[in-house]
Amino acid sequence: MSRPVHTDVLVIWFSYWQLTSRARTRLALLSWFRRLNYGSVKPGLVVRSRPRSGQIPFTTTQAGTRDYIPTLIESSLTLIWPGGPLRGTAQLPASKSESNRALILHALAGGGQLTNLSDANDTQLMRRLLADPTADVFDAEDAGTVMRFLTAYLALTDRRALLTGTARAQERPIAVLVDALRQLGAGIEYEAADGYPPLRLRGWQPVAAAQAPDEAEPAELTVRGDISSQYISALLMVGPLLPGGLRLWLTGKVGSRPYIRMTMALMQHFGGHCRDLGTILEARPGRYQPADYTVEADWSAASYWYALVALAPAGSHLTLPGLRRYSWQGDQAIVDIMARLGVATEFLADGVRLTQTVPTAGFTQDFTDCPDLAQTVAVVAAALNVPVLLTGLESLRIKETDRILALQTELANFGAGLREEEEGLFRVCFADFRVDGQTVATYHDHRMAMAFAPLALRGLLTIEAPAVVRKSYPQFWTELEKVGLSLLAAD
Repeated sequence: MSRPVHTDVLVIWFSYWQLTSRARTRLALLSWFRRLNYGSVKPGLVVRSRPRSGQIPFTTTQAGTRDYIPTLIESSLTLIWPGGPLRGTAQLPASKSESNRALILHALAGGGQLTNLSDANDTQLMRRLLADPTADVFDAEDAGTVMRFLTAYLALTDRRALLTGTARAQERPIAVLVDALRQLGAGIEYEAADGYPPLRLRGWQPVAAAQAPDEAEPAELTVRGDISSQYISALLMVGPLLPGGLRLWLTGKVGSRPYIRMTMALMQHFGGHCRDLGTILEARPGRYQPADYTVEADWSAASYWYALVALAPAGSHLTLPGLRRYSWQGDQAIVDIMARLGVATEFLADGVRLTQTVPTAGFTQDFTDCPDLAQTVAVVAAALNVPVLLTGLESLRIKETDRILALQTELANFGAGLREEEEGLFRVCFADFRVDGQTVATYHDHRMAMAFAPLALRGLLTIEAPAVVRKSYPQFWTELEKVGLSLLAAD
């Protein structure tokens, strides 16, 4: 058993750490700290340092099994980098975006084998909800994708159910999707505020899941493309169930178009027929066919490892297995973006190898097609003092939190900022950037936690509510341990 360590002791310890760069001295400091407090199973501080060669850190569950995860206590996690180059291999989760679409299409097709599904909370939640054919209450928790995809799926499969979620989920608008489904024949009512969940689904009129005669005309809808591509994907996936299929007319600036292409590619994999005509998307009527599918590793998760290499000492490199050169995922854009921030990508037979290059002097980046990368790029640009202009951030206001406001608030704590130059154009500012013991609030947003975590390579850093990463990358902290970071959990 160990003793809780007072915060003042931690500050003194880290001061000595910063004063020395000698590996032997730092090893002694780590050893001293571990003797103070290593292995606690009660509230306090628990340090987890890099394992010795051949030694695997573990926690013991109540059932007595060993689980390879850090000891995570909900309130905070302090990250400590012992110095030297960053090297190793990091395992990525499977793509959450691919997994969630594959689960819906698998359910509509009625069979096939799905391999390498994401272990993210959102995907496991989707899997559980789809598995119960008799349920009449569906809790999507805080998962926006689950809420949107299930709204269309339950409506078109003639289910009568209540679809709800967390308080934050009930603040995220869904009127665009509901209005479209109502036009197609769905009976959907708002249980509370108009335009927001919870939703009461009251079946489908006049037809549910019927194969169309050749002469039937497609249902036609006009849908805004500048709010969320998930509305469009949700409609497309159920389009073949309509008697004449579905034709969508897109208006405005269409965001995250690669995710629409991913949806259509997966529809075709499961036997659907669809066409992308630019501002017109078509889903022809017909039945999906059972098919096997293996999910690719997640490029969104890879972006945090790109950030770590960008901020690491000279001579650093990492390998990320499971990524493909030719991917449906829009967040593969991180390859080109991070090339400008000093990270080169070498494609291997099964994955990529990241090495360091020289960052550019500055650039403008449009995140319309890859909004989930914006937080990571903004943080790295500020830390490297690279002037970057960000556009295409419209959808960030309706994510797990208002991500623009959250970024502005947290960057300010590091002497940096995200200033809106004009409507829709944001500049990364870094007049006095420093990392010296700040605590990052995560706002119930997994991407805030992981976007700021790489700053630990520049100084002592604490992440509040570290368990939020379960939403998309449950093993993120474990993988950081494997490449050498020490984790200090506190209640």
